[in-house]
Amino acid sequence: MRSSVYLLISAITLLLVLPSSANAQCKNFAKTICRLELSPYIHDGNYNAAILTEGEEAELFKTFYAGQEYRISVCGSEMLTKIEFLVMDVDRKVLYTNAKDNYATSWDFKVENTQQLIILVKVPVVSSKNEELKSGCVAIMFGLKTD
Repeated sequence: MRSSVYLLISAITLLLVLPSSANAQCKNFAKTICRLELSPYIHDGNYNAAILTEGEEAELFKTFYAGQEYRISVCGSEMLTKIEFLVMDVDRKVLYTNAKDNYATSWDFKVENTQQLIILVKVPVVSSKNEELKSGCVAIMFGLKTD
């Protein structure tokens, strides 16, 4: 009985630790690899990263301030060959999509009015029907231009 309880506690602990370990590795990927793509813009200090699988998407809401110049950079693990991102206003009107820009990894823009924007990241399915769907870290990074 005692060994069954120990086994159950070990299994639960392992299930709780593995996702946080994967997220920690993903955040480290964002810090060491993706942050470099913001240069010469100054990183805003936030690391927005998650493990996504082909066919999945994620949204992030962020406030951008009037008169500022920004860079949005989206980067992913090597196994994710294409990552689409869209920038939308709160009415979900698309302001930019990298799908029309050969899946560019960054977009530079200036905001005329302070506003909240939605950044939608999609990982398209590129694996064949017989292949397992690929997963990997996807990070959204924000930079601010300073003169």
